[in-house]
Amino acid sequence: ERDITPDLGMEKPGGYGKSYHRSLHDPCKVRAAVFDDGKKRVAIVGLDALVIRRPVVLAARAEIQKRTGIPPEAVLIGASHSHSSGPTGMILPGEYDHASELVKELAYEKSSCADAKYLETVQKQIIEAVCAADAAKAEARCSFGSGIEDQVAYNRRFRMKTGLSFTHPGQGNPEIVEPAGPVDPEVGVIGAFDAEGKLIGCIVNFACHATTSPGGISANYIYYLEKVIRGAFGPEVVVVFLPGACGDITQVDNRSPYRHPQREQWARLVGGRVGAEAVKVLLAAEPGSDVALDAATTVLTFNRRVPTPERVKRCTEMVGEDPKEVGRTEWTFAKEIVLLDAILSKSPSAEVEIQA
Repeated sequence: ERDITPDLGMEKPGGYGKSYHRSLHDPCKVRAAVFDDGKKRVAIVGLDALVIRRPVVLAARAEIQKRTGIPPEAVLIGASHSHSSGPTGMILPGEYDHASELVKELAYEKSSCADAKYLETVQKQIIEAVCAADAAKAEARCSFGSGIEDQVAYNRRFRMKTGLSFTHPGQGNPEIVEPAGPVDPEVGVIGAFDAEGKLIGCIVNFACHATTSPGGISANYIYYLEKVIRGAFGPEVVVVFLPGACGDITQVDNRSPYRHPQREQWARLVGGRVGAEAVKVLLAAEPGSDVALDAATTVLTFNRRVPTPERVKRCTEMVGEDPKEVGRTEWTFAKEIVLLDAILSKSPSAEVEIQA
């Protein structure tokens, strides 16, 4: 692992506007594992970050290949979607330099932005973590298993009596009919054990947004997940976390009649329960050495959605008004439409990579 804790005063990503870190709760990390079966090598990297944009991934992979020989398609890099980590997104430096002065103001002064210096640090530490893991390879046996944790993650999107679907319609909203999608309670775990049966490290996969945000800079609930696993197996165990397909899954139970926990307690609850389930899986593991590795990737190209000229005009007028007058949510979505319209002229399509 390598440190990517942001500085105090840097932007706190996760929202659609500006927010800044004012305190430190726990460190943020790059967490990496390299596997080698004698024929192929793969690297799996987890980041305590909201998002990792494609240019950083491509640059990191190229340098990893240059220094280790691990091919780019065999390097998987996943961000935990932590809302309490460093400024890796959402808007990249220079991304809207081609646009009008209004758009540049909306992008750089009114939106959540990545920090160029911090992105350099994250890229460097991804490379260093993978290279260090590759250099430190040792004989190991691996276990593969999964458990179930179904008490901490909920779908945030609901079908309403009006026929519409709403994200976070409000706790106890009587208009709720049913969740608009599923959850995935599976806790997937890969363990790596040395010749004496001691756990070297593990990969934990769980589908839930890292939005508990216990206060200040933090790896979010992953910090407590790591504490539980290290408490059981030792403080040197490296815990690589990957967030699963968590698009609409968060810790917020909109149908609960009870008050939600405080942020710190919430982070402990989610991280503690998922970590405890991972410990159960690792304790029951039967590690072996007959493990074949492979990696595959494909890149899909999607055309961005194009808003109508009428909508762009209406939204452009709206962003010129005071958000308090038009409503903060309406103003924010208008801003996003204006930004979408601006990026279309530069990049009408987006590359989306699928890896296994």
